[in-house]
Amino acid sequence: MKIKKILNNNAVVVSDNNEEKIAIGAGIAFQKKKNDIINPEKIEKLFVMKEKEKFQQLLLQIPADHLALSEEIITYAEESLGVKLNEHIHIGLTDHLSFAIERANDGIHIKNKLLNEIKILYKKEFAIGLWAIKLIEKRTNTKMPVDEAAYIALHIHTSKPQADNMKQTLRQTAIIGEMIQTIKEHLNITLDEDDLSYQRLMTHLRFALSRQSNDEQPIMDEEMLTMIKNKFPAAFRCAQKVAKHVALDHQIHLPEQELGYITIHIERLRSR
Repeated sequence: MKIKKILNNNAVVVSDNNEEKIAIGAGIAFQKKKNDIINPEKIEKLFVMKEKEKFQQLLLQIPADHLALSEEIITYAEESLGVKLNEHIHIGLTDHLSFAIERANDGIHIKNKLLNEIKILYKKEFAIGLWAIKLIEKRTNTKMPVDEAAYIALHIHTSKPQADNMKQTLRQTAIIGEMIQTIKEHLNITLDEDDLSYQRLMTHLRFALSRQSNDEQPIMDEEMLTMIKNKFPAAFRCAQKVAKHVALDHQIHLPEQELGYITIHIERLRSR
């Protein structure tokens, strides 16, 4: 395996079976030059990247230790989730982390308005984000706000197989936040993010929006729906208000069967 181009001390473009690949490893390019042979034992990651040129440009602009941090987080995420993440995360997360570390060093902290929603909807990814900001602090002595754990979680979630892209995920998460706010205002209650009923409601809303985007219909017979309407009229009116909001503001039309399920979740919160 020969070096075709040195990106930095920890990353090189190599020729492997007549195919260009990116090899990453600590000190992999130390005292090396073009056409030198790479020691396979030094390769920690080897992959083909469609956005190779963009990755190369990024590595010219960021410190080498920021790449090492990002790759360690990606490896930890893949092991924790048991999946292979999309190759774009090597660009997206690395670029985000490097900029976030620079901002933190300058005392600039950007609030994540979707922090509470992300913590609940993407629990595993958020736990990885918390692990990541502790790692960053340990390696760089830079204190990272918890908001960054949520940003990292989004990068990881949107890089999972079959996941929506970042734009779609942010839109869906923001809509869920608006739906929750509508429920809180209608019922005039505060919600505890650690409450299991609250977490179940948010998870259901997420699946409800996903079903609509995939043109799937929830299954609930008319007899059950009628019973729910009659037994929980206040919660059903709240569900209707939520549906009206997403229809007017986002052109998402929730069927009555979906409102039946949402009513059950709202009633649990209301009765508490």
